[in-house]
Amino acid sequence: MAVNGTLYTYPENFRAFKVLVAAQYSGSKVTVDKNFVFGETNKTDAFLKKFPLGKVPAFETSDGRYIFESNAISWAVANEQLRGKTPMDQAQVVAWMNFADNEILPASCTWVFPCLGIMQYNKGNTERAKEDVKKALATLNSHLLTRTFLVGERISLADITVTCTLLHLYQYVLDPNFRKPYQNANRWFSTMINQPQFKAIIGDFKLCEKMAQFDNKKYAEVQGKIKQAGGGEKQEKKQKKEQPKKETPAKKEKETASEPAEPPAPKPRDPLDALPAGNFNLDDFKRFYSNNDEEKSVPYFWEKFDPEHYSIWFCEYKYAEELSRIFMTCNLIGGMFQRLDKLRKNAFSSMGVFGEDGNNNISGVWVWRGQELAFPLCEDWTIDYESYDWRKLDPNAEETKKLVDQYFKWIGEDSKGRKFNDGKIFK
Repeated sequence: MAVNGTLYTYPENFRAFKVLVAAQYSGSKVTVDKNFVFGETNKTDAFLKKFPLGKVPAFETSDGRYIFESNAISWAVANEQLRGKTPMDQAQVVAWMNFADNEILPASCTWVFPCLGIMQYNKGNTERAKEDVKKALATLNSHLLTRTFLVGERISLADITVTCTLLHLYQYVLDPNFRKPYQNANRWFSTMINQPQFKAIIGDFKLCEKMAQFDNKKYAEVQGKIKQAGGGEKQEKKQKKEQPKKETPAKKEKETASEPAEPPAPKPRDPLDALPAGNFNLDDFKRFYSNNDEEKSVPYFWEKFDPEHYSIWFCEYKYAEELSRIFMTCNLIGGMFQRLDKLRKNAFSSMGVFGEDGNNNISGVWVWRGQELAFPLCEDWTIDYESYDWRKLDPNAEETKKLVDQYFKWIGEDSKGRKFNDGKIFK
């Protein structure tokens, strides 16, 4: 059963589009609060009492319940057809919604945001983003070779979510030459954006004719406006499970069915597996940390920690001047974590974002097996680490005790006096 209510969002928020398009299909009555002012309304006590994270889109049901996160709101306002009529259909819908958030959105933001002047341009990051977009489009293209829609024979939340996440790419950078190899995906996308339910929300959509490029002058102008506005609109403050990041995933994926088949690459070995395990059960600590509050977790860590076979490291991002909005900084961490996925077995980290829009930075505490800096040991792990300063900590030093306590508990200030704002755990 779909629900009715009020949606809080800023204009042209593609995440809100997902909700509003879903409501068009399901018949849910969703009213956008016209009095909502981003950066003001969502900072009031009344709003934070309903939505403690202060981020949008946020949804208040007609019977007084509160939902945050756009995918959850979309699910709430959808009907059975959009969600999937069987458990298998529902699982596939959720899979494609996650695909949009994890495989398309990070690359889209990394490529498009610099073109809009929102974020500084980085050639390496942009080139990786383009490759990730190609992989995502190839996956869609292959899947849609014999299908009209992503799940089943009718439009579902899978189609709505993926389409909305692709809007910026098709609008700004996927020019005719770039998108030419993905005819099945292009056909499906055009079908979706021309549905009456989509057009009612996004209007007439014009496909990109010339690929947008980064422009230093435009970037300076946009950043100037952000500073004049006191940091600008603070979109999606805490993106722990969904969201854009400044850098993009560089995961080693198998070639999709639309590309030439190649022999599977040998599974890479984790170089840390070759080191002595010692008596510190890292998985046990991760479980304890996840299931207990920090007042118990920190003492438990020191009780179990094996300094002979494990080391503790502190890191701080080198390029704080490039960081602007908190949600982008958070997603920079998320991108790093994704690209270090194979390190999870032998490492744990708590990374924090300190400060506010226009003045923030990343720092964190890491624990891994061995006594040397882990990242140079594996080519897959080297993408991000050079963007940080790394310092090995003495487990017996009082400074280390304080840092572990601070970062495991997400409290305090960084070296520049910026207060803790958000964080992510690598486990």
